[in-house]
Amino acid sequence: MSFDDIIDRRDTHCAKWDMMEKLYGVSADDGLAMWVADMDFQPPKCVIDALQARVDHGMFGYFGDDSDYRAAIQWWMKERHNWDIQPEWIFSTHGLVNGAAMCIDAYTKQGDGVVMFTPIYHAFARVIEAADRRIVECQMALTDGRYTLDFDAWDAQMDGSETLLLLCSPHNPGGRVWTQAELEGVAAFAKRHDLIIVSDEIHHDLVMPGHTHIPMAQIDGIADRLVMMSATTKTFSIAGAHVGNVIIQDEALRAKFAKRMGALGLSPNAFGLFMATAAYSPEGAAWVDALMEYLAGNARIFDEGVNAIPGLKSMPLQATYLSWVDFSGTGMSREEVTRRIEKDAQIAANYGPTFGAGGETFMRFNIATQRSRVQEAVARLTKAFGDLQ
Repeated sequence: MSFDDIIDRRDTHCAKWDMMEKLYGVSADDGLAMWVADMDFQPPKCVIDALQARVDHGMFGYFGDDSDYRAAIQWWMKERHNWDIQPEWIFSTHGLVNGAAMCIDAYTKQGDGVVMFTPIYHAFARVIEAADRRIVECQMALTDGRYTLDFDAWDAQMDGSETLLLLCSPHNPGGRVWTQAELEGVAAFAKRHDLIIVSDEIHHDLVMPGHTHIPMAQIDGIADRLVMMSATTKTFSIAGAHVGNVIIQDEALRAKFAKRMGALGLSPNAFGLFMATAAYSPEGAAWVDALMEYLAGNARIFDEGVNAIPGLKSMPLQATYLSWVDFSGTGMSREEVTRRIEKDAQIAANYGPTFGAGGETFMRFNIATQRSRVQEAVARLTKAFGDLQ
């Protein structure tokens, strides 16, 4: 199946399409769903075949012997990221929001500060607040149109009550691939303030051609304070599988995490493990390579179209399939910008302020959809803001 083939996801209990009228007032009949971060593409055939084999077998009991699953994760991390891991380092969680919540539960206590470089993935704030921890927003600087890390300013913010840092690498929503020097800066910052680093690397396979992701685990001297999180779900369009990997090298950190997993009685669902094992394969790797070429083409079309509209600026995308667009140059209020996007253009996109400090003038658009829809989105936005031409 081609990435250009449109699959009708309406009336399939699809959050992205079936919830957008309720949440955004955008009809699924006429609108474009560019909010929820899942793709409108089918996963690779190897994943569908693995799931079909389970259906054909007709038995859906408890999953046992996960050695193939762990071996697939080991192979993928070595093959795709030059990162050597051991099978006993791997925990399976119900996705990485659950993984982040588990880390907050295991490594912090009520009232502790949890540091985030904002704007950042909005679900983290919800989890932190629900756990009665304190959100510490370290707002990133905008330098030449991209986000940079301002450690001097953030050092002054810390008061000693912070215990954990949630890092997004590659960054969501800004699409940054952090450099070696930047990651070393994060490590030094965490050491200065005695922070455990939870590195959410769910987008680590979704890197645009010409850029290379560096796993945080390859930064020296931080294994005793580092928890790595990755998943097949974003990479292979299987978000509904709700299976994520929490990978912990340090034995003491691993023991704390295992204790909380046991206390909460958590174990993964069998279907997610079968799908993940199939995805982390040579066939899956070839599919990802083709996907990224396609997404790079979508990004070029979307960026060129958006940046041609006076007052709009799309942040250069180094990774993810999430375009972060600044509307501040229009001089319009947030309400007016939102009205034009939702009512005039009939597009559902994520609101920038939900990503924390620094997101106030932005909207996030998911471009992991068929190219014809990306082109249509550009045409609609151009018309909606036509009076600025």
